[in-house]
Amino acid sequence: MTTLADPAIIAEPAPQRTAPRKTGKKAALLVALILGGCFSALPVVWMLASSFKRNSEIFEFPPRLITPGFSFDAYTTILTDPVKLRFFLNSYVVALSVTVLTLVVAVLAAYAFSRYEFWGKKTINVVVVSVQAVPPITLLIPYFGLMVGLRLYNTYQGLILTYMVFTLPYAIIMMTGYFNTLPKELDEAVKVDGAGPMTALWRILVPISVPGLVSVGVYTFMIAWNEFLFALTLTRTEDMRTVPIGIQLLMGQHSYEWNEMMAMSILGCIPVLLLFLFFQRYFIGGMTAGAVKI
Repeated sequence: MTTLADPAIIAEPAPQRTAPRKTGKKAALLVALILGGCFSALPVVWMLASSFKRNSEIFEFPPRLITPGFSFDAYTTILTDPVKLRFFLNSYVVALSVTVLTLVVAVLAAYAFSRYEFWGKKTINVVVVSVQAVPPITLLIPYFGLMVGLRLYNTYQGLILTYMVFTLPYAIIMMTGYFNTLPKELDEAVKVDGAGPMTALWRILVPISVPGLVSVGVYTFMIAWNEFLFALTLTRTEDMRTVPIGIQLLMGQHSYEWNEMMAMSILGCIPVLLLFLFFQRYFIGGMTAGAVKI
């Protein structure tokens, strides 16, 4: 008679088949990511290759990445033209100003929303979210009339203030959420030492909120750098045009300067790419770990 503990009746363990399945899923995922990356990178590669071609070679069939007419003429034309360089200067001035002002205002507003209770707080939050949900094109005509009335038409100030209307809601929402993750014991420790709330904000919370600030700053810079509709409507003269408008101006009535358009597009992509390359490590959170002594 056998017992339950008899080794003779113990079933053999089922063969492990999970490892091959996991390997197959990883391989399929890797292939899908590679195909998706190639599909996404193809327009950029073609844009880069076209910037080194003559206009007559861009639409030749079959297409070639490198052609006999390979040259840097398009880049030379752009970088030696004061009018086109002015487009880049305008974009830098507007985008950097919008980014800095948006971060300062968003940090102050987010600190108030995160740390204080005051009358109308929920209503203001609803307004902030509602502004983010409004399609920008619906505000084009009102803003045009407003800027003309305030004598800010065709000025840096007009573009900066207009862009901040669309960048501030997102920045306030993101920074409020980030400040909510920071322990209030940090503020209390500063108060014990006799300092005020501004000291707690700028000396303690802001330095450990670098990942959130960088994420919001990069997003804000991208919005201001790439914006086309309001830059076209709220500026009149070439000395106030930005890079997106400068690219559009290369589309002539009878001919398009395709190679110069592609070259200016590549030069316009460089600032955003550099931002991601230099600040990508700040996107990882967790910098507040161990900030408060247990």
